[in-house]
Amino acid sequence: MDAVGFLLYVLAAAALAGLLLLLAVSFGPKRSNPVKALPFECGNPPHAVIRGKFSVKFFLVALLFILFDIELIFLFPWAVVFRTLGPQGLVSMVVFLAFVFVGLIYAWMRGALRWQ
Repeated sequence: MDAVGFLLYVLAAAALAGLLLLLAVSFGPKRSNPVKALPFECGNPPHAVIRGKFSVKFFLVALLFILFDIELIFLFPWAVVFRTLGPQGLVSMVVFLAFVFVGLIYAWMRGALRWQ
């Protein structure tokens, strides 16, 4: 029965997002401008458009950031219910953090955190 309220909330949020997107597309300005079509970075006009490949290091650092960020998000709900979980909750979180720490050490040893 609790899932019905959550489902209605999700449907209402999706409907509102869709409605706002539809209104923006329908009533928004449609004039194109060559200046708007230019790439933009930090308020400066670009000197050249670079269509080369990015270093894999950039994507690796970004993926590691997302990975550890999402893993650490799991600490907040655990901290809220920590007292009700008892020793089993503490042991499970210690195991989880051990896996995160081993992953961090592995990435560190492989040189994924070195920016060259």
